[in-house]
Amino acid sequence: MQAVLSLKKYIKPYMVFAIIAPLMMVLEVGMDLVQPTIMQHIIDYGIAQDNTSYIIKMFGLTVLCAFLGLLGGAVCSIYASKTAVNFAADIRQDLYETITYFSNSNKDHFTLGKLITNITSDVEMLQRALTMLLKVFVRGPLTFLGAIVIVFLTARELFPILLVVVPILAFSIYFFTKISGKLFLKVQEAVDAVNTRVQENLAGIRVIKAYNRKDHQIDQFRSVNEKLMKRNITADQIIGILMPLTAFVVNMGIIAALWMGAFKVENESIEVGVIIAFINYLMMIMGGLMSSSNVLMQIARAVPSAKRIVAVLEEKPEITNSESPVKSSIKGTVEFENVHFAYNKQNEAVLKNISFKVNSGETIGIIGMTGSGKSTIVNLIPRMYDTDQGLIKIDGRPIYQYDLETLRGEIGFAPQKATLFSRTIEENVKYGNDEATTEDLIEALESSCAYEFVEKLDEQEQYLITQGATNLSGGQKQRLAMARAFIRKPAILILDDTTSAVDSISEKRIQRAITENFKESTKFIVSSKISSIRHADQILVLEDGCIVGQGTHEELLETNTTYQDIVSTQLVRGGTLHE
Repeated sequence: MQAVLSLKKYIKPYMVFAIIAPLMMVLEVGMDLVQPTIMQHIIDYGIAQDNTSYIIKMFGLTVLCAFLGLLGGAVCSIYASKTAVNFAADIRQDLYETITYFSNSNKDHFTLGKLITNITSDVEMLQRALTMLLKVFVRGPLTFLGAIVIVFLTARELFPILLVVVPILAFSIYFFTKISGKLFLKVQEAVDAVNTRVQENLAGIRVIKAYNRKDHQIDQFRSVNEKLMKRNITADQIIGILMPLTAFVVNMGIIAALWMGAFKVENESIEVGVIIAFINYLMMIMGGLMSSSNVLMQIARAVPSAKRIVAVLEEKPEITNSESPVKSSIKGTVEFENVHFAYNKQNEAVLKNISFKVNSGETIGIIGMTGSGKSTIVNLIPRMYDTDQGLIKIDGRPIYQYDLETLRGEIGFAPQKATLFSRTIEENVKYGNDEATTEDLIEALESSCAYEFVEKLDEQEQYLITQGATNLSGGQKQRLAMARAFIRKPAILILDDTTSAVDSISEKRIQRAITENFKESTKFIVSSKISSIRHADQILVLEDGCIVGQGTHEELLETNTTYQDIVSTQLVRGGTLHE
């Protein structure tokens, strides 16, 4: 319950709405409670005494009460919905903002499927719980207590029946509510598994088709889907027992009331209208308890969701600003000093004792076998991760002293996997610099050799990219990702194997554009191809997370056997090293 209370700050901006809603519900409940008593008076004093004018007067009072109850209920619904919807929207917004600041390790801790459930299903669960809390939960207890008080005052002869019925109903509701909380926590965990499976399958749909594993994936989804189904059935079946059980108890109470009332009417110690009113109030008591139980069960379902949401909101991002971050501009001198790093701290380090320095405006190439740590090095520069040991400096200052936005704003990063958004080409490229002009856009597209295919599209720069960029080839995606980095005109340009799907002619044109247009930028070029990095001012050769060679292309050809092996292998496979 502590998790639920920690979210109360999201209600404060809408506190006026949250107060108006239950007040209006009080009006509706009050009008509902009055009507059985009015009915009693119509029967006992109007119909029994053949008093037509009294009947008409009480009928008018009934209509007025019904109208006021309708007004109160409508206003309550409007303001309860406003409160709950805004409350959920604010939580969803904060969740999204929190997730965007997560490092990769934070995301791995929760998993993407669970985060998707948090921001959709869990928030929806809280919204429904708050709506019911403001509407139904006020109605339930008020109806329950009001009916008991009125029965005690107007039908005391039948009151002992309530002393038996009410405790049975209350215990049943408490028992089933307690069970429901545990059951629906398991349901949400099953929803996580379904979301994770769907996300993985949609992301890897091409691989699934290529390997003809559609049936295998369907079987895997069927497994998690059936698990969710079984947990939902179990939860709904157990909760479903409550309604017929309470109806049975109330019906027994009605039978007891009719039986006792028959004797008392015969003895003239009670009137017929009182019995009818008592039955109505007994139904109200059951309705009040049932509506209260529904709210309690909804809250029981919402509590696990609240815990999961609070866990995300309270998760501390591993990558944060220092207390007094530096916001000065960056020139681009980068230095690694004895850097060690491991993705999983229990496993062997991915980088070991990495040390090198590159001056502003220079180009550094990084090459090595798959898994040697090439991408890890460049991911450390914009602080996608922090080092375990050692220090990274930019312009002589440790990078953790820089403001994160300032640091990353000075870096143009084209990652190994070209990620594009389901927006236009212009919006995707200007993602690197939303203040860029049309001329800047064209220049970036030309520098990355992307303009040659963009200009052939019907909509050109306004061409809409589908989700996952499935309407572009691999090379087209890579070139647009590079254009997005180029348009930033950064102090540090990082290209992480961004020409693997680009033909050699286009690659040479891109290299020429980088040389001409980014003379003052420090350039990190990660590649598995010698032709991509041979002109670098210095080249790092990596093997098993260690630097095993450092120097120019010519120096490494003479002194480094690992580099020589890479060159000879690419030549054997038909690679070209010519100018």
